[in-house]
Amino acid sequence: MSNFIVKKVAVLGAGVMGAQIAAHCVNAKVPVVLFDLPAKEGPKNGIVLRAIDNLKKLSPAPLGNKDDAALIEVANYEDNLDVLKGCDLIIEAIAERMDWKHDLYKKVAPHIAPNAIFASNTSGLSITALSEGFDVDLQARFCGVHFFNPPRYMHLVELIPTVSTRPEILDQLEGFLTTTLGKGVVRAKDTPNFIANRVGIFGMLATIHEAEKFGLSYDVVDDLTGAKLGRAKSGTFRTADVVGLDTMGHVIKTMQDNLQNDPFFPVYKTPDTLAKLIGAGALGQKAGGGFYKKVGKDIQRFDPATGTYVAAGKKADDIIARILKEKDPAKRMKALRDSTNPQAQFLWAIFRDAFHYIAVHLESIADNARDIDFALRWGFGWKTGPFENWQAAGWQQVATWVQEDIEAGKALCNAPLPQWVFDGRDAVHTPDGSWSPAKKSYVPRSDLPVYQRQAFRAAVLGDNVANGATAGTTILEDESVRIWHQNDDVLILSLKTKMGVIGQGVINGLAKAIDEAEKNFKGLVLWNANAADGGAFSAGADLQSMLPVFMSGGVKAIEPEVAKLQNALQGLKYANVPVVAAVAGLALGGGCELMLHAAKRVASIESYIGLVEVGVGLVPAGGGLKEAAVRAANDAKGNDILQFLKVYFTNAATAAVSKSALEAQQMGYLKPTDTIVFNPYELLHVAKVEARALFDAGYRAPQRKLVPVTGRYGLATIKAQLVNMRDGGFISAHDFKIASLIAEIVSGGDIEQGSLVNEQWLLDLERKAFMELLNNPKTQERIMGMMQTGKPVRN
Repeated sequence: MSNFIVKKVAVLGAGVMGAQIAAHCVNAKVPVVLFDLPAKEGPKNGIVLRAIDNLKKLSPAPLGNKDDAALIEVANYEDNLDVLKGCDLIIEAIAERMDWKHDLYKKVAPHIAPNAIFASNTSGLSITALSEGFDVDLQARFCGVHFFNPPRYMHLVELIPTVSTRPEILDQLEGFLTTTLGKGVVRAKDTPNFIANRVGIFGMLATIHEAEKFGLSYDVVDDLTGAKLGRAKSGTFRTADVVGLDTMGHVIKTMQDNLQNDPFFPVYKTPDTLAKLIGAGALGQKAGGGFYKKVGKDIQRFDPATGTYVAAGKKADDIIARILKEKDPAKRMKALRDSTNPQAQFLWAIFRDAFHYIAVHLESIADNARDIDFALRWGFGWKTGPFENWQAAGWQQVATWVQEDIEAGKALCNAPLPQWVFDGRDAVHTPDGSWSPAKKSYVPRSDLPVYQRQAFRAAVLGDNVANGATAGTTILEDESVRIWHQNDDVLILSLKTKMGVIGQGVINGLAKAIDEAEKNFKGLVLWNANAADGGAFSAGADLQSMLPVFMSGGVKAIEPEVAKLQNALQGLKYANVPVVAAVAGLALGGGCELMLHAAKRVASIESYIGLVEVGVGLVPAGGGLKEAAVRAANDAKGNDILQFLKVYFTNAATAAVSKSALEAQQMGYLKPTDTIVFNPYELLHVAKVEARALFDAGYRAPQRKLVPVTGRYGLATIKAQLVNMRDGGFISAHDFKIASLIAEIVSGGDIEQGSLVNEQWLLDLERKAFMELLNNPKTQERIMGMMQTGKPVRN
């Protein structure tokens, strides 16, 4: 095995994509230099400097930590081409014009290091045509590497070789993209728009075509084709606005220019409305309007009939919403096809068009059916891919219906379904792999070494990929937790509750897992099976389960429950084997406290961490504020503790939640020594490695030390600021009360500055404040409001 280490990346082109790819390299601690043209006036690197400045304003944020923008090196093509010699990977990301790209390549080629990989982030131009004019050596090191927008958040990267690309280049790049940048790599053939855009944009064009045919407005189509179908909630037209109508127009033009022999060619005509909007400069979100525009607080939609914007917000018919809730995919598909409702007929039509298209084009655009499903899931945010949808709804039945529609002239073209569709199969995804028409066989998963880091890989319907919810050897399982292992010295505790909420069952499970780990294992990892797919680590205490206790025994009955949580988390902190929290997604309130008490944390870059109890009018009472006091005292190392405490206090008092694991490190929720992982599928592997390493290095539980606190002095200083905020109308009287209680806990209460207290003293303060607030009618209003609407009540 040979290491492929990318020491430095160059990104050519500081447009939207180029700048964000550079930002994501910085997130991953990969040194990067961003190039663009020299500016005509002002500083020569002005174009790049403006692009970097803009990164700090974009939402969703491309940078995990805004301050890291300063780490992007700036360069221009006139003065700095020599910098390329020190780069191992060069990604070109300029505008989609072959002639412009070729001009740039001529300029940079002489400066590319002899072993560097050169790649284009084109979204659809031919990689082979781009490589024309290179010498043989550079051709062998050139490929397409197509990121999706926004590159920090979209999991997909398409990797596209030419016939000349050396295979090991692709393997090295796949390893780097997977582990270092955290991506899901799909290898595509060098055909126009590759896989995701080819199928995805066809789907959007077919949707526009069928919507016109059935007379449906954009808002209704978006309601039908968004979350109800398990796709991005922006639906079809809103997604086009986000992507940019000019970008969409460009991808469509690539299809028009290069796919004249495609039976679906007539569908690639630019829709009249799209052409009209682009012509008027209404390019979508970035231009303040496209298919939709915001007027004040209202969203309006474009009405093609009148050419004006009208009120938006129409939804799908109730009967259709009910059909789409049907759990059985076969019954759901049949109900849509049989219905006479135009919205149902529209949905059947867009399913049929997609199935027709992927069956006809699978052989030419992808190696196998799995690659098409992953491309749409990871690049367009679909929960299930198109082949998975077909297979789930009954392969042969659906195939027969599609063929009937083609023969009846209802489909978008008359190309028949390929022979293999009807060869007696009932699936394209099987335990042996996914169907490849070119190879006439089922292709197994890639066995590159990088995938040994993924204990549980992304699965497709019908394959035999191990599932983190059922694999391994179970020691104990109930409705709240699963305690299990994979025969490798590390015990795993998975929370099975919805969003990983913590109730009595989880508290009991935690104690059992620690007990078992201390007896028979080297360590314990807290990990949830759905974490890789955007699930939660833990969204905090289970308020629903507290209700019956509250109803039957009043506030008094809750106190022992709070004490149990505190004791369980202290048990976790002082366990005799290392406990590693593998965090991805939400870690809020009690979930944040659970993670704070582990010996170490391994967090996915997309971790959203915070103590948010003030939203329901409470204070953290599982040891989160106790840990704030402990950490501030440790951070201070003998200096004024209050300076360090203020950050922790403010985070809790404002319910601040990190927008990334990098930001959580800045906020103090993750320590500088905690590990940040970029690929969520690698989280469990890394957490287990860390647990074993701690054990093998002679792990001992931390000693129970006394904590120096700021006492009255800290409390008075923080409270003075709170009074100003209350009197200035920035916070309500109840907010003031909660924040004052938080200040009292983190400063150790009404005692002398510099007093030494034990952790139990701080936990008692937490519990007392929690009980006092639970008795308060204003807090009860907040709790009920949150449980009814899911939104915080401001009172």
